[in-house]
Amino acid sequence: MDKINLQKKALEIRKGALTAVYCASSGHPSGSLGIADILAYLYFEEMNVDPKDPKNPDRDRFVLSKGHTSPAYYAALAEKGFFPKEDLGTFRHMDSYLQGHPDMKHIPGVDMSTGSLGQGISAACGMALSAKISEKKYRVWTILGDGESEEGQVWEAAMFAAHYGLNNLAAFIDFNGLQIDGPVAEVMNPSPLDEKFKAFGWNTVVIDGHDFDQIDMAVKMAKSSIKPTAIICKTIKGKGVSYMENVCSWHGKAPNEEQYNQGMAELLEAEKKLCGALV
Repeated sequence: MDKINLQKKALEIRKGALTAVYCASSGHPSGSLGIADILAYLYFEEMNVDPKDPKNPDRDRFVLSKGHTSPAYYAALAEKGFFPKEDLGTFRHMDSYLQGHPDMKHIPGVDMSTGSLGQGISAACGMALSAKISEKKYRVWTILGDGESEEGQVWEAAMFAAHYGLNNLAAFIDFNGLQIDGPVAEVMNPSPLDEKFKAFGWNTVVIDGHDFDQIDMAVKMAKSSIKPTAIICKTIKGKGVSYMENVCSWHGKAPNEEQYNQGMAELLEAEKKLCGALV
């Protein structure tokens, strides 16, 4: 694992996500920034995917169950080469294929259309079961929000995955502690998520969602497990942009020009420090 390269990719994903939301004057920036490290690991270290053959039946699958954080997802796909990075600037525009939520019919690399919270993990379960039935070796990865885990369908899917022994499925739960209406613990407290998933028959682990060593450890654990795996990732909403970090009001609004420039300057400074560490 090349951690420096993954850190660079995560910064590129954050820059792309921030740019997309700014150009659209709408979207969900802070949650997108928070999952950049997970996406960087999956797309540039772990998953078997090929932009030149995006529909390969043996490819690994990814489902962004928290579909509103599509800016980060699109930035990762663009960085991987599924479509031009310049297209991120058309996010949410009327004539753009980059809709506000993932669209599998029009966006290269997207395996499942998502948006309604709670539904993505069910689709991921179906993909994982299909692999079992067809004796395919591909794995299925999904990212859920901590607020999303308040949805009943998430727990129906959890029960389904354990019942059918879907050890080829792993769910990252982006646990930043905030959702659109405020702190998760105050809106509808889902904790302790690790114990709940364990009670539903899953292998569980709690990690720092910004630490690549811990992400790597959790993924290896998931791949060796005889059960589906829930990886509860403690993350910072708005990670990398100081004025967005841990601020609930940035869940679903776009930065103005001054705020965008400040955010990009901070990300570029982080990139500069990272490059300096290599000298």
